[in-house]
Amino acid sequence: MYRKEIEEYIESHKQEMIEDICTLCRINSEKMPYREGMPYGPGAFEALNEALDIAESYGFSITNYDNYVGTADLNDKERQLDILAHLDVVPAGEGWKETEPFEPVVKGDKLFGRGTADDKGPAVAALYAMRAVKELNIPLNKNVRLILGTDEECGSSDIAHYYAIEKEAPMTFSPDGSFPVVNTEKGGLNGHFTAEWTASDQLPKLVSVEAGTKVNVVPGKASAVVKGLDAKVLEHAAAECEKRTGIRFELKLDEDTAIITAIGKSAHASLPEEGNNALTGLLLFLTELPLAECEQMIMIRRLLELIPHGDTSGEALGIAMEDELSGSLTLAFSLLNVTESGLEGTFDSRCPVCATEENVLLVVRRNMAEKGFTLLNDSMKPPHHVDGNSEFVKTLLSAYESYTGRKGECVSMGGGTYVHELKNGVAFGASMPGTDNRMHGADEYAVIDELIVSAKIFAQVIVDLCS
Repeated sequence: MYRKEIEEYIESHKQEMIEDICTLCRINSEKMPYREGMPYGPGAFEALNEALDIAESYGFSITNYDNYVGTADLNDKERQLDILAHLDVVPAGEGWKETEPFEPVVKGDKLFGRGTADDKGPAVAALYAMRAVKELNIPLNKNVRLILGTDEECGSSDIAHYYAIEKEAPMTFSPDGSFPVVNTEKGGLNGHFTAEWTASDQLPKLVSVEAGTKVNVVPGKASAVVKGLDAKVLEHAAAECEKRTGIRFELKLDEDTAIITAIGKSAHASLPEEGNNALTGLLLFLTELPLAECEQMIMIRRLLELIPHGDTSGEALGIAMEDELSGSLTLAFSLLNVTESGLEGTFDSRCPVCATEENVLLVVRRNMAEKGFTLLNDSMKPPHHVDGNSEFVKTLLSAYESYTGRKGECVSMGGGTYVHELKNGVAFGASMPGTDNRMHGADEYAVIDELIVSAKIFAQVIVDLCS
């Protein structure tokens, strides 16, 4: 019902929709230090208020929840459906070639730029779905609300603020994943650990290691400072390690000190196998250098035994597992800081439904403790699952099948979304199965036709669930 009208409307507003996405993607909305009235800094504040201005210009009733979250309501009736999207982004990162991160550009069938896929593009697609239903005067008995958050990438404290004020709608979907319907999300353990030792003055030695930007990003770059090694030794070790790992090493020498930069491939931590972890590659390189034996290097080798380069399943940590419902456990070593007397690190593990504190958390704690590391975590994030046979999910799948001609089915994912804590929330769109939009990596992009068909699907879902 209303399919012809919805398709014609979205197609006729295609260019306008792309322009609105670009407007938001020009804003660097990664989390920044707090300022008065700006809980996540000026970038997120600007993006939120720009998005609300756009929504208001299209006739929607908007509400700003203390600059944490903004909403746009389709009508003033009882709420039936929430669409939960976010406007914050991960840091720009390194390695962009198609464009600068915050200079969105159309090339061929793709829109490049940070946030085009995650999640500003899908957020605008949802807004245009609501706009289509509104401007086509399609009668509804219930309301749909677009919820725009600003802290999804760094803990979702924005949504905690919102749901402390508002109740969850009977149905919620987030266009922050992929089609068809993601009704199962893995749980997780962001393993935060430390170790200390007595500093050594023996040369040659490791001075420091710095690696990682965010816990949910596989590091594409990592750096170390070493002292007392000859350039030829470093160059030979770098060449050998690159052959083994595919990690490239850049060396900057200054008298007896060398700055080593490992360059790999960044990826979303839920898909660590798609990256090439510069952090673990750097640790492997360091263990192959003729550095003086000391407690520091003993601990570096032990750490590499627990999380070796290329181990993205937690095998060495003793937590590799999988189940039919949610797939395999994944692990990405994402953050590390090493000094002459200690270290602090974090790994991102996405855990299947079969995972428990007994077979993951306690195992990690015991195995790390045996090698001298202290795991600071005392809990895990539980998995999320919504019944795939519910009318809500079946309605989503029906709209997806109708507009794409593809088979609709429920799938699981490792990446957690905004709906993870909601009783009846699923991820729905906005990329198609098999599309690698480089989310969280360099040259992130959205396929324009996928955003357009997403807007059509979302509009149909609104009609089917709220009429």
